[in-house]
Amino acid sequence: MTPHVHIARGAAALAAAMGIGRFVYTPILPLMTAQIGLSPSAASGLATANYAGYLAGALAAVAWPRATRTTLSWRMALAAVVVSLLAMPMTHSVAAWLVIRFVAGVASAAVFIIAVDWMLDHARGRSAQLPGWGFGGVGIGIAMSGALVLLLPATGWRTAWLAAAALGAVVAAIAWHMRPAEHDAAEPTHVDFQHRSHRWFTVLLVCYTLEGVGYIIAGTFLVAAVSEPAWLGSSAWVVVGLAAAPSAAVWAWASTRWSRPTLLVIALTLQASGIALTAVVGGPTAALVGALLFGGTFIGISTITLAAGRVLGSASAVALLTTGYSLGQIVGPLVVTPLLHNGFRAALITSAAIVLTSALTALWLRVGCAALTRDADRPAAARRPRPPAESGARHG
Repeated sequence: MTPHVHIARGAAALAAAMGIGRFVYTPILPLMTAQIGLSPSAASGLATANYAGYLAGALAAVAWPRATRTTLSWRMALAAVVVSLLAMPMTHSVAAWLVIRFVAGVASAAVFIIAVDWMLDHARGRSAQLPGWGFGGVGIGIAMSGALVLLLPATGWRTAWLAAAALGAVVAAIAWHMRPAEHDAAEPTHVDFQHRSHRWFTVLLVCYTLEGVGYIIAGTFLVAAVSEPAWLGSSAWVVVGLAAAPSAAVWAWASTRWSRPTLLVIALTLQASGIALTAVVGGPTAALVGALLFGGTFIGISTITLAAGRVLGSASAVALLTTGYSLGQIVGPLVVTPLLHNGFRAALITSAAIVLTSALTALWLRVGCAALTRDADRPAAARRPRPPAESGARHG
């Protein structure tokens, strides 16, 4: 089985678990609000339950790394994603929905962590863009979820959830037979300043956690903030997905030419600019440009960060970074809740400021960490040996 097949399966898994399983709630929420009177507090509670489940899934992967990276775990998580989608329209109970969305969060975190680890293993020693196309599955799933609601505007919220479950099942079936890579011996990771790698991993973790805070504020309120005219919110969400789909591969390609911290600074700055543009300028053009910048960066940021974490030598890097990211997703809505009384502008400005702070943290990483050079995870045979005096040289 070629690595490309497994990358395609990983992309399908991320489309099902993240793009549909997690994010279809965003375009369906207005239907639930209009048709069954779902209150803002209940809507926020459902989002928080999903974020909490995502955090729980990430923590489980940290605590039990072997048990949570098996084929059985993979298939159970994929099945749970589809069942959670199917269960949403079966009840009107907010309490039941809270449980369902929590389970969906746990399952999506498990799928994400396993898929990323397996894709990076399958892509080891090959083109840097290869896992990037796998990450693009999230964007494809987001575009699917937005298009689903756009194409079914006259249907009820129940039909939207059932359609999402059917779509999720089809996409998950493609991912069902993904397997871990079979390496006789893991290729050693190239790390400059080995004794300082934990320090820089901590800086990377802070950077990614801040991104989680800022990203989720924008991701939660983007559609609501641009809901006039009525078509704009769902259209902006589709733009986010379409921009996200190829972005991971583009950023992965860029990482072969520039250092990952440099790219993080650029991507985070672009994302902050897009969020601020939506908040400050307003109007359809600003909203769609903001959606393009947001979609074109958030998956790329994850791609760069998770690959960088593996370079820094942590065995549980993906799970630890995902834990920080998910903690940020819980904190984000809480930070801006007091600002929502007069609309979403202040929340989006706050989001932009937090993402910009994350960019400054990435700048610190760029200045201080030599372990994340652009050739850090190229095949060992392809690397040029460095004289001792150059081992700490900074690139990018």
